[in-house]
Amino acid sequence: MLPSPGLGGLLPLPLLLLLLLLGASGAGPEPPFDELYAAGVEAHSRGDFEGAVRCLERALSAHRRLRETRLDCGLRCRREAPLRPDGGDPPPFASAAAILRRAGCLRSCRRHARLGPDSRHAASEEVRADFQRRLPYSYLQRAYIQLNELDKAADAAHTFFLANPEHMEVQQDLENYKTMAGKVDLVDREARPHMEDYLAGVRHYDREEYPLAIHFLERALEGYSTADVECRVLCEGPQRFEGYEYLDYKVTLYEAIADHYMQVLVCQHECVRDLATRPGRLSPIDNYLPLHYDFLQFAYYRVGDYTRALECARSYLLFHPDDEDVLDNESYYESLLEGLVDLPSVKPREYAVMFLRRHKLEAHLLETAAAGLGFSYSEPSYWSISGSRQDEHRIPSGAHGDQSDGMGQPQGKKSMCKGDRELREGGPLLYSDVKFVYNSEQLNGTQRVLLDNVISEKECRELQRIATGIILAGDGYRGKTSPHTPNERFEGATVLKALKFGYEGRVPLKSARLFYDVSEKARKIVESYFMLNSTLYFSYTHLVCRTALPGQQGKRNDLSHPIHADNCLLDPEANECWKEPPAYTFRDYSALLYMNSDFEGGEFIFTEMDAKTVTASIKPKCGRMISFSSGGENPHGVKAVTKGQRCAVALWFTLNPLYRELERIQADEVVAALNQERLSPRELGINPKDEL
Repeated sequence: MLPSPGLGGLLPLPLLLLLLLLGASGAGPEPPFDELYAAGVEAHSRGDFEGAVRCLERALSAHRRLRETRLDCGLRCRREAPLRPDGGDPPPFASAAAILRRAGCLRSCRRHARLGPDSRHAASEEVRADFQRRLPYSYLQRAYIQLNELDKAADAAHTFFLANPEHMEVQQDLENYKTMAGKVDLVDREARPHMEDYLAGVRHYDREEYPLAIHFLERALEGYSTADVECRVLCEGPQRFEGYEYLDYKVTLYEAIADHYMQVLVCQHECVRDLATRPGRLSPIDNYLPLHYDFLQFAYYRVGDYTRALECARSYLLFHPDDEDVLDNESYYESLLEGLVDLPSVKPREYAVMFLRRHKLEAHLLETAAAGLGFSYSEPSYWSISGSRQDEHRIPSGAHGDQSDGMGQPQGKKSMCKGDRELREGGPLLYSDVKFVYNSEQLNGTQRVLLDNVISEKECRELQRIATGIILAGDGYRGKTSPHTPNERFEGATVLKALKFGYEGRVPLKSARLFYDVSEKARKIVESYFMLNSTLYFSYTHLVCRTALPGQQGKRNDLSHPIHADNCLLDPEANECWKEPPAYTFRDYSALLYMNSDFEGGEFIFTEMDAKTVTASIKPKCGRMISFSSGGENPHGVKAVTKGQRCAVALWFTLNPLYRELERIQADEVVAALNQERLSPRELGINPKDEL
């Protein structure tokens, strides 16, 4: 299923033909990218896949050319019409003549670029968001499939998926392309070179291929410098207004200049965040620019270039002067170089010095302007020390007085804690009938436990019995009856719904109460086993059944629930899990309590971060519960249910009371009232006519 485009309305067929004729004639400026995009979507909806490909590819080209033209004009006019003779940054009051020359240069450059006036390219925010999310590539891959151009379809799908890693359907499409077309090397058509080189450098570093790591990380720094200049040039655009604010905008010359300049400066200051953010993500890679120097300092050490190792360590310390590990490294490198080089002459990288000086000056100017002009500005933390590397290669042996040979060996690996919380397990199971099966080590992972007999056979049968009376197709999945695979039907119900149905007499009240009680029992076990030092709260409770659809099980190669993590966006290609929306970032622990085993398939699996290498497989059965921490350390999924119905109570927990499940709080109140035998509908806040 394709996402909905942000188009105010689709272009009729005559306009589509007009767009194509305009492009073919070569007369006048090219149609703007938003019109070409609308025409492509319209052609796709009509089943004209050749027309869709033509228009969508031209829309992407027009969007790219618009950016390139604005960038080329900005760079050219910086050279040809500098605001000061040496070509440097302008002083606070650059001469009017220099400003007019720059403005004339920009206007002339854009006029000769055949783009037409800027007003032609004022696409809506919705369309711009579609291009930011790479939505045109989703349409393209479908069109290329219909045209049997599988290589192009695969590249389009890959480009879309990198910005939308939660899109399970496209993830499955990519696996199919690899099978059908044998395509292994997928191309990101919107790749950012500095980011690609950085990630390549980190991969080589992790494999201890230090010369290659150095090559790519140094190239990534060069690319970052270029991308930074480009980002800053593109910030020098027209002044932005919210809605019709410009109609009431009546200020003096100097206020107008200051307002516009502050918009530009904020944008340029935020280039740090933009250049560190992977496609489709909301949050940047923590500590992105300093990490280049951190990786490089050890890589240079491992190839025996201690001078550059010291240079990179000192560059990193510009950003984090109190980092004890790198301070120790600096001292260690100095000891290796003592008597061989003039140590004070080994300076931090010039680019790092310039970059940080400029960044601090901009921050000071923005804070001063915010106070004087009355707008709100708060300096973000662009380089969090929490983004530092936590690998065994960060500290050379000897930096803490260890004995080492000529090249040294890395010190032991640092533990990767979840925030400030110590990870523990093995606490009491609280209930005598509950049977321990496997711990984290036996399940080949971190913060995992498998238990049996959490509920009895009788309780399993009772839960299955009430499930037939309360579950609704698409419940918990925004009404989608087949949210993860078209080959199964998903049905579910919450605790509050069960209690309401029990009060209304649709299901036995005792059975509805059982659902509440077993979920509370599971919560207590998880809290105790993982030895948490604070209360574990419900963030969502869901009884869910997935049923294999007859006639659709032949040659299935999909999963019932694709590999994912519960509180972050799993990115298998980058070997990362991005803790940002739309992921439920507040979830800390998860549990699945199984109710039956009379079905085929449906095994629960843990994998590595690559979403392929299975580390543990669990066959559901009555009373069995798997529980684990919710982060990227525990990617998991469910194999296809090929026959019958698989039912379980799915539980997600949080340590943050601000994210407690609202329905659970209401259910607690209902149960408390039931315990006191106060069953008035008004007292319980229940309307017997309610349908959830």
